[in-house]
Amino acid sequence: MPKPTKGPRLGGSPAHQRLILRNLATQLFTYGRITTTERKARALRPYAEKLITKAKKGDLHNRRLVLRELFPGVDQRALEEDGVLVVNKFPQHRLFTEIAPAFADRPGGYTRITKLGPRKGDNAPMAVIELVTEAYSPKPSNAKATAPAATSTPADEPAVEDDVTTEGDADATLESEAPNVEGTEEAATEATDEVPADEASDAETPAADDEKA
Repeated sequence: MPKPTKGPRLGGSPAHQRLILRNLATQLFTYGRITTTERKARALRPYAEKLITKAKKGDLHNRRLVLRELFPGVDQRALEEDGVLVVNKFPQHRLFTEIAPAFADRPGGYTRITKLGPRKGDNAPMAVIELVTEAYSPKPSNAKATAPAATSTPADEPAVEDDVTTEGDADATLESEAPNVEGTEEAATEATDEVPADEASDAETPAADDEKA
């Protein structure tokens, strides 16, 4: 018998594993939640979510694919009321009419797995896999919204005219702002030339006394 080379396997053969997953998916869509081993729950999760995605599309081709995968279920409500075993397409009907419209806005993550602990007897880890019934609320995006810069001026406000200066005005302003260096130099020379005669004679007398000595 050929054996698969990748991934874990439930049961004794690949065909047996497909039958196990098909049976678990039928029970999940019928009751909304089931208790099984953690390994089977993790294998069932992608299988069931793919079927829900096909049911959301709702066209004829995907309906046939879903009907091929799921088993006909037993309507327990009719069995309890009338006592007659009724075999119908209840899991598929509930998947297309109740489950798929409830997940119309949700992009993924239709099931939830909750660990329960080891099972008494063989100590196998148990878990509950169920359909998510909470309303989907998308998280706000972290992207910063960049507002376009306003380039046009409002029609009510008058346009401000820029100050346009000609070359002659610019030269006049530069000359007025520049310090009068020549005037300061001439004033300094005049101040040095106009020295009183008394101060000049006092300054020359010590030099004459030194020459006589």
